[in-house]
Amino acid sequence: MQNYSFIAAALLYASCAFLPTRWRLPISGGVALAWTLHGLGLWSDVVVQDSLRLGFAQMLSAALWISVAVYWVENRNMALDSMRVLMLPVAAVAVLLPIVFPGNVVALDGKTALFPWHVAVAMLAYSTLTTAAFHAVLMAVQESYLHARRGPLSERKGGWYASAIAHLPALLTMEKMLFRLIAIGFGLLTLTVLSGLLFSEQLFGKALTWDHKTIFTLLSWVLFGVLLAGRHWRGWRGRTALTFTLTGFVTLLLAYVGSRFVFEVVLHRGLT
Repeated sequence: MQNYSFIAAALLYASCAFLPTRWRLPISGGVALAWTLHGLGLWSDVVVQDSLRLGFAQMLSAALWISVAVYWVENRNMALDSMRVLMLPVAAVAVLLPIVFPGNVVALDGKTALFPWHVAVAMLAYSTLTTAAFHAVLMAVQESYLHARRGPLSERKGGWYASAIAHLPALLTMEKMLFRLIAIGFGLLTLTVLSGLLFSEQLFGKALTWDHKTIFTLLSWVLFGVLLAGRHWRGWRGRTALTFTLTGFVTLLLAYVGSRFVFEVVLHRGLT
């Protein structure tokens, strides 16, 4: 049943991605409906009786589900229409991934009550920082438009996407939103790292192992922590902030989605 929800959500995401900006109400309603179908399908897919179905596809799909929610809420407060055409096509692909890559069923028997919470917080952290990465890309595009040598932004001819970029909030406002997302994501990632380090044996049934997943997660945590410290103490912004954000996100992507993709698809092995 969840496959039909996934397919319907993907079609709605793809349709809403390329509707004209002036169709604000149909876009908002279509995205809300797609997001609801996406969430229902994801819940049915992940939450199985006395177990969880986990895999790189579920992680990526959940990340885009949270990202779409953040976009939808923020777009009601400020014009972020250009993020729509960046995010929704990716969401349309991500929502279909669990159909192709079903992941692995992890039984909850014998696991501590902390395990589902650890998974939930990890997904929220990854999702929030995924949204921050989309936001950073959008800021980079906006900055390139502002520094182009073709005259004032409002006078350029670049089609509907250029028009959407032109109506974005000021870069300073976008930057404040970016650091708000990073701060929230970093807090959630800190909880994920601490729970993993302190309760590894109770969570996973084995002592902490310094594998690539742990190392990449800690490296990402350090990168985002340094960025927030640099912002507070040195006033880091602009390209420095964007570089740290995207590097930290790619590192986190390798830790969660990358490792699961290699084990499930390349090596055909389960990963818990």
